[in-house]
Amino acid sequence: MTVHIPVLTGAPTDQQLIDFVVREARMIDQQRFEEWLELYTEDAYYWMPLEWGQTDPKLTCSLMYEDKLLLKIRVERLKGNRTFSQKPKSRCHHVLQVPQVDRRDEAANEYVTWTPMHYVETRFDDQKLYAAWATHTLTVVDGQIRIKLKRVDLVNCEAAFGNIQLFM
Repeated sequence: MTVHIPVLTGAPTDQQLIDFVVREARMIDQQRFEEWLELYTEDAYYWMPLEWGQTDPKLTCSLMYEDKLLLKIRVERLKGNRTFSQKPKSRCHHVLQVPQVDRRDEAANEYVTWTPMHYVETRFDDQKLYAAWATHTLTVVDGQIRIKLKRVDLVNCEAAFGNIQLFM
């Protein structure tokens, strides 16, 4: 199932940015991970800080700080027949508040959205609920909105966590 993503002829509207963020969460919920990876630029990062208000992903430990290659490896692992931690597969569900467009810089081709959310991940009878804020730094490449950075700040980021199997 492929969702049609419009080709842009100019700068994206606020509504197009909001729709993009909602579609991205849907792709994760539907486990369309290869399609989801295409949303990222080649130099993109997925970042989940370990500390409240963390400003640097390299000088301070993070829960996750993955470039596109590491994201691809995680997607391949999720699909693997020998990934026993995924038998049965984990499932997830995003409950998003309406994404807000925080910044538009058309000259730099950079757009930032902020989305409060609840995220549920489940496998067998184990279900975990996380509350978070997702900040997307977006750009337009060849008429398509793409993710340069996705930062997911967990409300309780300093807590002890088990394995987070999927992507928030």
